Amino acid sequence: MKNTLKLIRKAQGLSQQDLAERLGVSRQSIISIERERYDPSLELALKIARTFGTAVEEIFFLEG
Repeated sequence: MKNTLKLIRKAQGLSQQDLAERLGVSRQSIISIERERYDPSLELALKIARTFGTAVEEIFFLEG
């Protein structure tokens, strides 16, 4: 699954550590999601979208 998490996070002025703390996950989890090596659970994807005040589909999407 593709994502725009890094772009959105940087636009909001958050570090990976800041976002990880807000979400209750490790910084390594954020790194893995941004590098598209790990797809977050539905719960985590919803938390991420809520954190940025956007829809899940604006951050995560299927390629093609």
